[in-house]
Amino acid sequence: AQMIRLNVLDIAEGTGVDGPGLRTAIYLAGCQHHCPGCHNPQSWDMNGGSPMTIDDLIAIVKVNDFNVTLSGGDPLFHPEEVMELCRKIKIDTGKTIWCYTGFTWEEISANKSLSAVMRWIDVLVDGRFDISRRDTSLRFRGSSNQRIIDVNASMGKISPIELTEYYDDPRL
Repeated sequence: AQMIRLNVLDIAEGTGVDGPGLRTAIYLAGCQHHCPGCHNPQSWDMNGGSPMTIDDLIAIVKVNDFNVTLSGGDPLFHPEEVMELCRKIKIDTGKTIWCYTGFTWEEISANKSLSAVMRWIDVLVDGRFDISRRDTSLRFRGSSNQRIIDVNASMGKISPIELTEYYDDPRL
């Protein structure tokens, strides 16, 4: 079996900004949304960062023993690799997974390779950053068009189920 690698920009071990509680946040290289005002334009390069195997990443998740957030860049520009990473995180560690993407739920639902990833994700923060709707008072997102979606509850639905209470839910 070929070693699956993902280009990793950074791993924040024990961060509190990318979802509730302390989390292991894995920032993956590559994004083609190029949102004006992006706070991380250096993440756009699809070949940026350092290649790491899924096993390398699982080992870090296990050592930290925190739930996981995938960000970037946009993880969904690498759907096959990210699906395998999320599958292994779920099976090997049982941790919850938040995923940040510039794609909307509606775009994901219409795309087989993107929607296939969703069965392994718990919470999706969707939508491109919109500088005209930037709101620093929002938790866990940058602009008011972005939604915090309960993926399990939203599966098969045209309109996603948004989470409003996500601080004390042990599933998150």
